Amino acid sequence: MATEKEMNQLSFIKIAKEINAFAEVIRSRQDQKQVIIDDFNKERKRYQSGKISKKTLISSVPRVRKELKRLNDEIRKNIGALNRTADRAKMFASRQVPKNFRVAISGITLSGARKKKHRKHNRTAKKVTRAKKKK
Repeated sequence: MATEKEMNQLSFIKIAKEINAFAEVIRSRQDQKQVIIDDFNKERKRYQSGKISKKTLISSVPRVRKELKRLNDEIRKNIGALNRTADRAKMFASRQVPKNFRVAISGITLSGARKKKHRKHNRTAKKVTRAKKKK
């Protein structure tokens, strides 16, 4: 009896949820990064208006750099994980290629399954040997 492939929907839903989770984490880290940038700009404006000293502004620079670098690293890590999960989803979907069936009076049979063609070997090719170098 001929049967068509059936996609495992639970597995695909799990992959889709993983993709969504990675995307949410990336978005939240981008929001955190924007908050840090906005806070530093406010602090810089306070310095320009004379409310805080230059020393205070200089002391916050390494802290802001470190935090931005940490967030960039997390974003890159999550983008890589998202790409790997998306590749898994692509592979999962590509395995769902439909089977070809042939319908005849005698019944339904699987068609289109062809044997893989193998490359012919050239048996008349001469062996190539390298000349030995003289010492």
